[in-house]
Amino acid sequence: MTGPEIKICGIRTAEALDACIAVRADYAGFVFFPPSPRHVTPGEAADLATRAGTRIGKVGLFVNADDLEIGEAIKAARLDALQLHGAESPERAAQIRLRFGLPVWKALPVSCAADVERAQAYRSAADLILFDAKTPKGGLPGGMGLAFDWSLVAGVKHSLAWGLAGGLNPGNVAEAIRISGAPLVDTSSGVESAPGVKDVDRIAAFCQAART
Repeated sequence: MTGPEIKICGIRTAEALDACIAVRADYAGFVFFPPSPRHVTPGEAADLATRAGTRIGKVGLFVNADDLEIGEAIKAARLDALQLHGAESPERAAQIRLRFGLPVWKALPVSCAADVERAQAYRSAADLILFDAKTPKGGLPGGMGLAFDWSLVAGVKHSLAWGLAGGLNPGNVAEAIRISGAPLVDTSSGVESAPGVKDVDRIAAFCQAART
């Protein structure tokens, strides 16, 4: 089976982590953002990272975090990449990459073509751009199950590696990949039975659909 790389975000339990590894997802995402129902403490992330070993990539998700928070999470969870999901500027993204020496993924909320163009500003600051659906003001920055028009990123010549997020689930991910050509797909609420509660069968179904 071939297909894009797959990230399952918001992993909080050993059962969900084991499910991701069993179906050969490429990345597990740990959310270090207390308002999120998927939040993990550095201690909880450390236990999950120990269980994961080198069997899956570990991505830490941060929202406008300071260096102390990021450093603590990296040390605890032995992260492989840092996903910035807040209002981090290109300058801040570059600063984080330089300081910690890890790949930086920058999530950009999309609702129109101009939002996709914003990725160019991060060319020398981030290693990957994650195009996500724009969420309502005052709400969480992601994990809301909202999608955007995938054709906005179709055929865009990106100078950066990129991925697709926002409302992806087992029922629509194959179509999203077909339309967008995404080389990486990221899901969170789309494989849950309730906010923050991962469903093992949905994780398996998502990975299968993404690859076929």
